[in-house]
Amino acid sequence: MKSLPVPPRFSTARRPANRRERHRTETRARLYRAALDLFAERGFMETTVEDITEAADVGKGTFFNYFPTKEHVLAAYGAERVARVEQALEEAKESTRPVHEVIRDLAADSAGQSKEHPALLRAIYAAHASCAPVRVELQKRMRVARRALARLLALAQERGEMRRDVSTSDLAHIVQIALMGTCMVWALQPDASLRKTSLDLWDLMWPSLAQPAAASRPEKLRA
Repeated sequence: MKSLPVPPRFSTARRPANRRERHRTETRARLYRAALDLFAERGFMETTVEDITEAADVGKGTFFNYFPTKEHVLAAYGAERVARVEQALEEAKESTRPVHEVIRDLAADSAGQSKEHPALLRAIYAAHASCAPVRVELQKRMRVARRALARLLALAQERGEMRRDVSTSDLAHIVQIALMGTCMVWALQPDASLRKTSLDLWDLMWPSLAQPAAASRPEKLRA
């Protein structure tokens, strides 16, 4: 089984100076990675905490030092996606780049920490459909991400890049659904790069969202 990459939040590249903190960071990353690997291989509902700790080579009780339940592993996954939207918002505020280019980068990253791993995405979507606590957590994360995306779109409106006849909350809802739908369809039939598919989607959507002057600029739609 090919292991999924460690998400940035759990990466050991920036190692804490304290040995104990470093050990905790490494253990959490190992548990997180093992859980995602197993979710992709067996499915969320079929994976137990004992399976995760065995794969991570730690004691069963160790898991609960980092995640109260296995549902919290998916919550951490969702938090990474929310953080990516918030990061894009901060980047747009501090950059002179057009906001729509920042959003395009966000669309390109719509695969999230799965690193274009369709089995993991299928397992996550199945968990959302069949497990109420996971579904509640997903809805909460989606609302937080949508608010950040709405602020990003409001910034585009303020800079004259985007149409103003639709509310930013409605625009954020539309964009979020489109990107999530792209990931879901790709996970079911991964016959192309998710990055390319997401970029093509955004390049098709952007002219209908942009102000006429911005929409007339040659863009990057690929054959």
